[in-house]
Amino acid sequence: IPESGHKYYLQFSTEDYRTGEDAGSCLATVLYPKKKSPPVVSIKCSRTKDKKEIQEEDNRLYQGIRHQTKPITGNNIPDSYGNIEPALEPVWALAVAGSSSIMWEKSTETLGYFLAQVKAVKQWIRKDDFIEFDYTVLLHEMPTQEIISCHMRLTWLPGHPLKVKHVCASPSHGLDEGSGAESGSAAGASAEKGVNF
Repeated sequence: IPESGHKYYLQFSTEDYRTGEDAGSCLATVLYPKKKSPPVVSIKCSRTKDKKEIQEEDNRLYQGIRHQTKPITGNNIPDSYGNIEPALEPVWALAVAGSSSIMWEKSTETLGYFLAQVKAVKQWIRKDDFIEFDYTVLLHEMPTQEIISCHMRLTWLPGHPLKVKHVCASPSHGLDEGSGAESGSAAGASAEKGVNF
């Protein structure tokens, strides 16, 4: 689009990252503006699960975390063999959802990102019903093959937006600008800007 950037029209299918089950199909438009800013995304999906089923899954994930007797901590998820301890699967699920906002913000037409590993995670105990975690995540940048380290604070309560704040180190180990909040459920999300932390 002259003066604006490149616009892409996509049709794709989705799957549950844990079970591999079909999760529906989507139609999307993605505009990469000429100026350096996140892509503008419009997306419509047909889901194989209804909203109630998604809310029940979110609630099971939440209850599993809430009923821990002490704060959850972990390192190197998955481990060097690709394994994730069953007790840490909810923490990994939240890392996947939260880091997607960082990847969305940092991606360009020529650079993409994948969550490679949760290097460290620590749960904060709160007086309210929200759950909160500090993560250090490693993102794999494509096609450069660089590994980018990001600090991410994630706050969530089912039925409320998933909130993510982050600061990433550039490949040269300087700090990039961070971002603000990610809105959505653990099952799906759309991003919005917020304040640095």
